[in-house]
Amino acid sequence: MKKKLYRAKYWKWILPLPIYYLMSTVQMKSSLKRMRRLSTNYRTPRRIAGMKRNKRRSSPFNDLAPEYDAWFDNDGSLIFLIEVQAFKSLLPTLPKPWLEIGVGSGRFAQALGIEIGVDPSINFVKMARQRGINAVQGRGEQELFDGEPVGTVFLIVTLCFLDSPLDVLKEANRILAPGGKIVLGLVLKESPWGRFYQQKKDEGHRFYKYATFYSRNEAVRLLVETGFVTEKTISTLFQKPAGVQNMEEPREGYFPDAGFTIIVAGKKVPAGKDNHDCSGIGTEITGI
Repeated sequence: MKKKLYRAKYWKWILPLPIYYLMSTVQMKSSLKRMRRLSTNYRTPRRIAGMKRNKRRSSPFNDLAPEYDAWFDNDGSLIFLIEVQAFKSLLPTLPKPWLEIGVGSGRFAQALGIEIGVDPSINFVKMARQRGINAVQGRGEQELFDGEPVGTVFLIVTLCFLDSPLDVLKEANRILAPGGKIVLGLVLKESPWGRFYQQKKDEGHRFYKYATFYSRNEAVRLLVETGFVTEKTISTLFQKPAGVQNMEEPREGYFPDAGFTIIVAGKKVPAGKDNHDCSGIGTEITGI
């Protein structure tokens, strides 16, 4: 009798009478426990602070990672060496620590000594870690780094594959120390290589169908809009597509017939603030 009164006390005001009389004692106890658990443990879901919503929740390159990485050992081996040599001419002037957004399989990061990398593809992240890079899965527009700023941010053949280039460049500016640099490695759309890859995109190529190629003026405009000042341009890969047979020396300046262009820009320092040395500073990765 006592149990019956207890059940009525809690349930007759909650459930319609037909359902109430049909439920067994075990069912009622189970339901009551579930209600108590929901009332005490429920939390409103929230996204990681600073995380942007993305059009594509997963990287389209995840399943293509092995094929992409193999290109560096086969058809792209000489092209890769030419581009790496162009970057190496700049390295002594770039403050550390270095971070690459869109680190991919870690080929450039390993060759250039870039310590930290970010990429949305978990398969790429695993490859980059195997090459000794401190890589985390994430997107360039996310606030993945909290703490001390970085010295230089690299985006090597990454800008053309971004959903939100402005957001990524703004985040790069945020994490850079005053006096920090951003380095873009680009295939410009006005170049012979840009036209070559644009044709592949139009044909639905499995990699390049995701790309949006920019001209030099468009790339510079994006940098200016996100708080950077262009400082230097390096050009290389003057051999035409399907005709790369020799190593090349990079040339300083912009050349529209160059297949690969590097733009170095500095973080614009607000008036009244002094630059400080970026050496010796570290980063804390919050991850996702």
